Amino acid sequence: MRQIIHSPHAPEPIGPYSQAVRAGDFLFVSGQIALDPATGELKMATLAEEVQLVLKNLCAVLSAAGASPKDVVKCSIFLSNMSLFAQVNTYYAQVFGDSAPARETVAVAGLPKGVRVEISATAYLPL
Repeated sequence: MRQIIHSPHAPEPIGPYSQAVRAGDFLFVSGQIALDPATGELKMATLAEEVQLVLKNLCAVLSAAGASPKDVVKCSIFLSNMSLFAQVNTYYAQVFGDSAPARETVAVAGLPKGVRVEISATAYLPL
């Protein structure tokens, strides 16, 4: 079973991809950035604003699939600079808390639309 997941509470994809795809018991959420779903505009005046919106968008897609952060088994965090690591962790921990999934965090040469943070996730949702 393969199902495309879409949330009106998360930004529309900026390319030829889906917000998420459910395949059997797994949900694969595409990388989320700090796009305001209502306006399509970036919100990144501060790193806190950016990370919080990235996580809000990620949670909106999870919710559209009937999932929550507790169902996430793996995240990938992409940063424009590793100096952002500690501050991103602060907001990330507020969402995932004691149910923190496995993850990797990497610094990359560039991210879509010049953002500083992108986060993708894989969740386990047994049928």
